[in-house]
Amino acid sequence: MSNGHAAGHGDGDAHPSTSSDAGSDALPLLSPSIIGVEPLDEFIREIADFIHYHISQRPQEPGGVIEVEAKIGVLRDLAGGQRLQLPVLVESILAPHSVEVRFESNMSARQHQHYNILLNKLKVEKPELNINYEHLHLIDNFYSPESGRGEKIRVTRDEKTSQVRACVRKVRLGDLNIFCPKRLVDWRVSVNMEIPVPPPIGSPTHTRKKDRLSYTHQEFAIDLTQVTATFGPNSKPEILHELEVELRHSDYLLMVAAKRGLPEYTAAEQNAFDELIHAFVNNARILCRNANPASGGGDTR
Repeated sequence: MSNGHAAGHGDGDAHPSTSSDAGSDALPLLSPSIIGVEPLDEFIREIADFIHYHISQRPQEPGGVIEVEAKIGVLRDLAGGQRLQLPVLVESILAPHSVEVRFESNMSARQHQHYNILLNKLKVEKPELNINYEHLHLIDNFYSPESGRGEKIRVTRDEKTSQVRACVRKVRLGDLNIFCPKRLVDWRVSVNMEIPVPPPIGSPTHTRKKDRLSYTHQEFAIDLTQVTATFGPNSKPEILHELEVELRHSDYLLMVAAKRGLPEYTAAEQNAFDELIHAFVNNARILCRNANPASGGGDTR
């Protein structure tokens, strides 16, 4: 068994191709390795293993839904607040709890607009991609649990109709930080579980109004959200601009995760989970690599 896969998976950077009929001076067609396959990408495999572990170790809660997302933002030093600096040259996964950092899931309004223009352009100019679009106005109210301990309860309503879209307790299962020294932004993979709960009693501790542009493509949703957060009647609202990629279908994710590597399934079924995470990672990478250098206030390397 070879530790690799067939060549042809891109990561957002174009590669030249050769042709055998381009003439006698054409460059030779090269095998991806001496054994004819491309070695497995350890970066993508590490993220796939991380997600698979937390899915397999998730608490068994009735109605619980797994959420896997990649947030685009900046890793900041916990002490000084400046962007993280490490002695690495390229995109790197940080071992959990190895570096004292916080992840800032925010960007400038101008940066947000840049991504909005980019995604709108993709939808209009490439109809073959079948990108769908939805504009949502949501309000999240957060309540303390009755016991006073544990995760807060989130009630999400449609701002226009007041219809309740979700009433859940969100359990964080794990986070994985990815540092990108050549880019303006970093990213974080998060695995969570949302557990439905009865409507809470009392007043919310804080509120988040979300103006969300959601673009869906195949198994993924890319959400651009302007968040207005308030923490009390006398507090000044905080405005954030968030960008994330999310796996859309929890049931499909769990199905392919359960078949990963098991010999009783076909090769396609065994590899479906890793292919899903491969595309998920590629989407996050494409967004990071298209961060706009003209937005100001960032690392322009």
